[in-house]
Amino acid sequence: QVQLVESGGGLVQAGGSLRLSCAASGIIFNTATMNWYRQAPGKQRELVAAITTVGTTTYAKSVKGRFTISRDNAKNTVYLQMNSLEPEDTGVYYCNVDSLRRPYWGQGTQVTVSS
Repeated sequence: QVQLVESGGGLVQAGGSLRLSCAASGIIFNTATMNWYRQAPGKQRELVAAITTVGTTTYAKSVKGRFTISRDNAKNTVYLQMNSLEPEDTGVYYCNVDSLRRPYWGQGTQVTVSS
C-alpha cells in the first residue's frame, strides 16, 4: 500500500522560508520520480517541482530560483525548500508519485504566505 505523508506547511510572511517533507512507503523509493504539486484556492493543481531517480530536477517557472527539491533515498523522503516566499505561493502542497501506472497523492499540507 503506497502512502505519502507530507509535513512542514504553515503560515509565513512574504520573504520567509519553509521546508516541506514527504515520507513515502509502499514503493521502491529509489526507483521513483517524486513530484510536488500545489493547488491555490479556485485554481487547478499545478506541478511545482520534480526530481528523478538520478537527481535531475525540474521546476515551474514561477518558483525557479526560489524553490529547491531534493531527496534522501536512505530515508524514503523528498523535500521542498521554499525561499523568498510570495503570497502567490499560498495553497495546499501535495506530494505525488506514479507507481505501476497509477498516481498516488499525499493528504496535502497548507502553506499560507501573508503580505
